[in-house]
Amino acid sequence: MAVESRVRLEPLWRVRARLFLRSFRRNWALFWESRIGPLGLGIILLFVLMMVAHPILMATVWDPRVYDPIVGFDPDLVGKHPAPPSPAHPLGTDPIGRDVLSQLMWSTRSEFALGVTAALITVTIGTLIGAVCAYFGGIVDAIFMRIADLVMLFPFIALLMVLRSVIHLDLVRLALVMGVFSGFGGITLTLKAQALTVKVKPYIEAAKVAGGSAFHIIRRHIIPNILPLSFLYMMFSVTGAVFTEAVLSYFGLLDIRMSWGIMIHTAESAGYLGAFGQYWWLWAPPGVAITLLCFAFYLVGRGLETLVNPRLRKR
Repeated sequence: MAVESRVRLEPLWRVRARLFLRSFRRNWALFWESRIGPLGLGIILLFVLMMVAHPILMATVWDPRVYDPIVGFDPDLVGKHPAPPSPAHPLGTDPIGRDVLSQLMWSTRSEFALGVTAALITVTIGTLIGAVCAYFGGIVDAIFMRIADLVMLFPFIALLMVLRSVIHLDLVRLALVMGVFSGFGGITLTLKAQALTVKVKPYIEAAKVAGGSAFHIIRRHIIPNILPLSFLYMMFSVTGAVFTEAVLSYFGLLDIRMSWGIMIHTAESAGYLGAFGQYWWLWAPPGVAITLLCFAFYLVGRGLETLVNPRLRKR
């Protein structure tokens, strides 16, 4: 009787916490078994360390007048810029005399901010619209599906180039534009399909019989069951956002102070990109960084796919 009383009186938050920890440990084991997921996570942590280390180096080791990523300049190398890698500048300097390593580390924060913000907006819009379309169907579904068809009809990067002639795109506006356009695009179709499989479950009918409103059923039953797939597509959305920013920055279409794409654009504008092998430090570090960060989020997404898709699980 004492045991039954203790179980009955156990706080609900404690039961939920225990179930959450149990689910987290099981899912982490599945994620770790994928091997590629932890590899991607390790690469992401490396970029996080770069992001955190830059302000520390600027405050303790580097002279801001020399190593500032925007206005820094090394007077000891006047007439020698772009200077090749050296002990003072491990990745050399750009044509304006700024330290490439400092630019690379400083730009990491903007790439993370852009990618994560755009991905969050994309997934939020796609999840809400997918759940609403699946539940209501009819005219609501038809309207949003036609919008999705129109969004997918136009080349995304070309559309952003045209939009640049209308408004000035900084990182915040670019994240908002990419998030909104992507949220109304293909991700809506995928999440709607997943929501349709949830809609036919017996507990959805039970919730309707019990008097649950449409808002309650969507919020408490449909959306929580499609969130794992939403989180998976969020990883892939980060990859697309980072790549899109790099392309637009390379063409000089963004109003931002520094990014990996801007670093390559600076080398191209100064005429050094043609000497591909001779001035490799001007394009290789940002190019490798863009590739690695996109690759890392892709690997994490593939690792998470083993959690979302039961057919890929080993156990």
